[in-house]
Amino acid sequence: MFTKHPNKYLPLDFEVSDWTGLKPFFEELQSRPIDSAFGLRNWLQDLSGLEQVLEEDLGWRYIRMTCDTTDKALEESYLFFVSEIEPQIAPFSNSLNKKMAECPYLKELDSADYFTYFRRVKKELEIYREENTPLFVELAALQQKYGQISGAMTVEMDGKTITLQQAANFYKSTDRGIRKQAFEQIANRRLQDADTLDDLFEQLLKIRHQVALNAGFANFRDYMFSAMGRFDYTVADCEAFHQSVKDEVVPLVRKMDEDRMAKLGLGELRPWDTEVDLDGKPPLKPFADGKDLLDKTVQCFGAIDPWFKGCIEAMIQMGHFDVESRIGKAPGGYNYPLPATGVPFIFMNAASNTRDVETMVHEAGHAFHSILTRDLELNAQKNFPSEVAELASMSMELISSDAQACFYPNKEDHQRAQTEHLEGIIEVLPWIATVDKFQHWIYTNPTHNRQERRQAWLDISGEFSTRVVDWTSYEHIRPTGWHKQLHIFEVPFYYIEYGFAQLGALGVWKNYLDNPADALQKYKDALSIGYMKTIPGIYETAGVKFDFSAANIRRLMELVQGKMG
Repeated sequence: MFTKHPNKYLPLDFEVSDWTGLKPFFEELQSRPIDSAFGLRNWLQDLSGLEQVLEEDLGWRYIRMTCDTTDKALEESYLFFVSEIEPQIAPFSNSLNKKMAECPYLKELDSADYFTYFRRVKKELEIYREENTPLFVELAALQQKYGQISGAMTVEMDGKTITLQQAANFYKSTDRGIRKQAFEQIANRRLQDADTLDDLFEQLLKIRHQVALNAGFANFRDYMFSAMGRFDYTVADCEAFHQSVKDEVVPLVRKMDEDRMAKLGLGELRPWDTEVDLDGKPPLKPFADGKDLLDKTVQCFGAIDPWFKGCIEAMIQMGHFDVESRIGKAPGGYNYPLPATGVPFIFMNAASNTRDVETMVHEAGHAFHSILTRDLELNAQKNFPSEVAELASMSMELISSDAQACFYPNKEDHQRAQTEHLEGIIEVLPWIATVDKFQHWIYTNPTHNRQERRQAWLDISGEFSTRVVDWTSYEHIRPTGWHKQLHIFEVPFYYIEYGFAQLGALGVWKNYLDNPADALQKYKDALSIGYMKTIPGIYETAGVKFDFSAANIRRLMELVQGKMG
């Protein structure tokens, strides 16, 4: 279905092996005369071709490393790129950005298609500092250690050694004793590495703060708002979102917790009671194994759109999936764009539960986004911001809701899964606000100590807590609850985007419920833009507003509540 794009700038058989083989291409781009708008466009296309090859090569190194964190050769391959290749690229990238920004023909190309690209280049020039290059190498090496530490975590349940993702399935057991056992096993295993993870984070914090100081910022938060290209909203907007979630969503979660405790007939709601079915039904098992998950995913998307189905089939044929949880595999899930091929890779840790289905359709949304932008002229146009990327994925979770019936042949099971998903949407917004506010605190208080950080987590998570769940005898677990959030370690400040995008996705879903064909076309149109419009402009193309006001949150929560079974 998809063939690899020819690269007119690099040889067809080119492989990234060392800096010596790459350097001539950067030098040629740096020295090439640009004497017309046409010449500038060709230069941009050649730069784009080089970027695509490099990004895909790094992508495969990362994918292979996360698929098996125990293989030192894979780790060394990844670290070779970030320690030996990327530092050499950085000064060239800055000089090429300067050449672009100073080109007299730039204004002739400064149309709607290039506006966001050139805006981002100007910002990159503003914050680039040569002294940060070795710090980025250190950060890349440290950040991947989180996956190694987490991937090695296992517990014993039912006489078997299993991953924490697999153990979490027991939270849905109808046997309260088993749920408690799973909770304690997982919590105690995490605590074993609590100091190790705090040590790791403190190294990251120190380096990140220095990066910010070097670039002329007071703190890493303000640096990241520039580095991430947050042109369309501010710190104050994030703080307003935190407050709106606290005011509009936390009361809904509190009511859900109170109803749960009453329906379960419990005198107190404990941490291991929050996922079990209220009617005492056993946990749903929507698929048997990885192959079954992929087969049903094809069926699911075939019920929505034949193009979606074809994309998943092509990715399966190309071997662009690794879906099952196993010991030694990094935690989490992701869709990794591979711009030279134009077909991404989906990684996840499936353990045969409903959350895995949500993860699959979420990552598929990202995959469709990658494929819809594969033919855009420049690589930079495909590097859309997270607020847009997550709109694609979270909208697909909801758009595919009815089509997920193939995972749940029993109608009641399907309704139950849909209700769990909608409840999860309500419950996740306070968590998103908690994680984001915590990161604001961390980086605007860079000299804090370990105990102060743990207390800050307790204070901030307490703001968004329902106060219904009883943590008696487990208070020692809570101060390091943030350790399970991969983003804090690996991709700092990439999290509030989920909140903004969730609101946009609910708007897309509302439109889909009203007019499926029209909403689906707008969804595809928005994704096809890549990053050639502002974030509000892309949301508008999708048929929704980039709006995270209290009033909009209230309206969307009413929609969710009305659709819950």
